[in-house]
Amino acid sequence: MSLVVLDTDVASAILRGRLHDRLRTRLVGKTLCITFVTLGELTKWTALRSWGPRKLADLAQWRSGVVLLPFDEAVATTWGQLQARAQHRGRPRPTNDSWIAACCLVDRLPLATFNDKDYADFAEHDGLRLFDVS
Repeated sequence: MSLVVLDTDVASAILRGRLHDRLRTRLVGKTLCITFVTLGELTKWTALRSWGPRKLADLAQWRSGVVLLPFDEAVATTWGQLQARAQHRGRPRPTNDSWIAACCLVDRLPLATFNDKDYADFAEHDGLRLFDVS
C-alpha cells in the first residue's frame, strides 16, 4: 500500500474536478491522505463559500475515502524542530506548511503539492519527499 499526502491545493483540485489527467493517473492505486491542517483549511473554505448541503455531502463522502493523519506528540515535536531550524537558517516557514511537513516527515510519506516552492526548504534541509505532480 503506497500512501501519498495531499496538500490542500491538490485536495481542493480533486474536489473541484480540476485535477489534470497526468496527476490523476499517477495517484491511481495510491492511498490518499490528508492532514488535520488540510481538513481545517477545507472546512474554512466551504464555510466562506457558503456551500450547500449537496456540496457538503460530496465533501463528506470524499473525506470518508481518504486517511486523516493523526495529530500527536511526534508531530508537535517535529513541527517545533522544523520551525526552529528554519528560523536559525533565517528562513521562517508558514505555520500551516510546517504542520503539513511535520505530518509527512513523522510518517515518512511523500507530499503531493502544486506549491513545491513552499516546501523546498523542508525537502532540502529536513528530508521531506515531494510527490511528482507534473
